[in-house]
Amino acid sequence: MAVEIERKFLVMNDDWRVAATDATHIVQGYLVSSPELTIRARVRGDKAFLTIKGATIGISRPEYEYEIPVAEALAMLTDMAVSPVIEKVRHLVPVSGTTWEVDVFEGDNTGLIMAEVELADAEQRVELPTWAGKEVSGDPRFYNVFLAANPYRSWPEGGQD
Repeated sequence: MAVEIERKFLVMNDDWRVAATDATHIVQGYLVSSPELTIRARVRGDKAFLTIKGATIGISRPEYEYEIPVAEALAMLTDMAVSPVIEKVRHLVPVSGTTWEVDVFEGDNTGLIMAEVELADAEQRVELPTWAGKEVSGDPRFYNVFLAANPYRSWPEGGQD
């Protein structure tokens, strides 16, 4: 079984931009959304994917991802997405032997910038870059599926605690 293990952080400043090596536009929408199961269609650059994720336990969850034709993903986003789509630009940022993904959200989630790093196991230590702020790994408000239904712009004071 494939397992996704990741930690997520709010981004405090733009210092990450100096080391960013890539930027890809992403549009994604949710076909099924429950605490136990999420099915998402995503167009990332010139490729598309169908992703199935199970329930999150700690910072891990089962994940399966399959490449699909872009036209089919776009049709799913238009015809089947149960909530508004998420739009963001993902930047890859190397940090001490790991690759961080910094997502700059657009549309109704403009103003939110999050970084995540995927880990080999839940106990893996990772060096936090200076621009990584508050950890939000376990906060469901920062899951993309939540942001689709509850856009960041609608949060009181940007949802900061």
